[in-house]
Amino acid sequence: MARGGKAFKAVAKGVAVVASAAAVIERRRRAAMAADFHEPPLAGVGLDGPVGPLPAPRAEALPAAPVATPVAAPGAVSTAAPAAVAAPVAADAQAGAVAPVTHGAFGRELHPGRPATPAEAVPWGLRVAAESTWRLLLLGAALYVVFMVVDMLRLVAFAALASVLISALLEPTVSWLRRHGVPRSLAAGGVFMSGLAGIGLVGWFVVWQVTTNLSTVTSKVQAGVDQLRDWLITGPLHLTQQQITDFANQITKAISTNTEQITSASLTGAQIAVEVLTTVLLAFFTTFFLLYDGERIWNWALRGLPRHSRYAMAGAGPKAWATLTAYVRGTVCVAFIDAVCIGVGIQMLGVPMALPLAVIIFLGAFVPLVGALVTGTVAVLIALVTEGPFTALMVLVVLIAVQQIEGHILQPLILGRAVRVHPLGVVLGVAAGGIIGGIGGAIVAVPLIAVTNTVVTHLRRRNEAGQAVFTALEAAREAAERTAATPPPAPPAPAQAPATSAPAPAGQA
Repeated sequence: MARGGKAFKAVAKGVAVVASAAAVIERRRRAAMAADFHEPPLAGVGLDGPVGPLPAPRAEALPAAPVATPVAAPGAVSTAAPAAVAAPVAADAQAGAVAPVTHGAFGRELHPGRPATPAEAVPWGLRVAAESTWRLLLLGAALYVVFMVVDMLRLVAFAALASVLISALLEPTVSWLRRHGVPRSLAAGGVFMSGLAGIGLVGWFVVWQVTTNLSTVTSKVQAGVDQLRDWLITGPLHLTQQQITDFANQITKAISTNTEQITSASLTGAQIAVEVLTTVLLAFFTTFFLLYDGERIWNWALRGLPRHSRYAMAGAGPKAWATLTAYVRGTVCVAFIDAVCIGVGIQMLGVPMALPLAVIIFLGAFVPLVGALVTGTVAVLIALVTEGPFTALMVLVVLIAVQQIEGHILQPLILGRAVRVHPLGVVLGVAAGGIIGGIGGAIVAVPLIAVTNTVVTHLRRRNEAGQAVFTALEAAREAAERTAATPPPAPPAPAQAPATSAPAPAGQA
């Protein structure tokens, strides 16, 4: 624990140094940009003129004629240079000297082709890469600190993650009961106790099957060891009985001389058992309150966010929870199918303890793509010791066939719509999670990736929709301004009726 505290302090100091250096670099960059922005115009150079020294007058130049000041006509724009600028230029031209152009901020001569500041001499791509690199380094240091904190509080972290996964599995049942009029406390308590009873029954079944078949497995293991000894003597190695006995004695001597290390290992195992029991109890406690009061806990977490981020996360939270629920339920379904198929195959091949092995494979299948195959190696070893190499090879064929069905049919069909993660991302995520957090990290890696993908997708679509709405509002405002600036058309002149002659009276006709 002390070593972890020292490492945490060292990492914190390193992060502080990196942050201070980044702040100094940013201040210098902004100062240089401000100096360039507020730099006075160069002497002797117009708005459209070239940057550089003024050309010297030729030797055969005619004598300067008196300059008459033109009188501007009323309403005309004067193009004459101001007297304050024209006088020094004329003086320098008459003297035949070249007026050097200096940089206003640094006071040194500015030559053609030389950047005004050192920062401008760095290529743009290199500047972007450098600034992106130190930002990535700062982000990596922050993530490392987060991982260190999680490692120090690994019991709490694993308990919280396990409770979230179990709650995602049980919460749809609680919601269904509440929609049908069951009180919240009764629904949460009943579902929680049912889940706890189910886990207890599964554990009791595994222990019962192992203790029932232990004598049979032990006798078959002893027979397998005898067959291995006979093969070492009569096989291609041609070992003698004395060599095998000496090897067994060396193993016994190594065990007796390393009693202290074995005792310390047993003490470490006892400590691990206490930690596991503490984690399980904490996970059960957290699961009950997530089932009972999950909505209030989420609202309380939202109040801790900045005000401008609450609306975005309020929309992303339900989508993330729906993705996690679909993942857990789909994973349970896939694990059940894997366990049934592999268990039936093991039973047909005559391997003992088929049901406990099926339960172990079911638990291991919660790690996608590789969990059932890894836990299925226990069945392969038991088949190798009890039934021989051919049966072990057939068990391995069954495992590979079931894994191919899972990867190409079950995973895309059941989890394809809810969890849009590429198989390569699943494998790399499981490997990274196993390296960082062991078995627990491998279990929570894929749901964490799926939830993160859902949240990022929702926020990106929300930003795109907001940008589209903003663009539409700006276009409507500009159209309204153009309509208001356009004068209304003049009303049309009234049409004159054509002159018609009145009909003459009948007497005059």
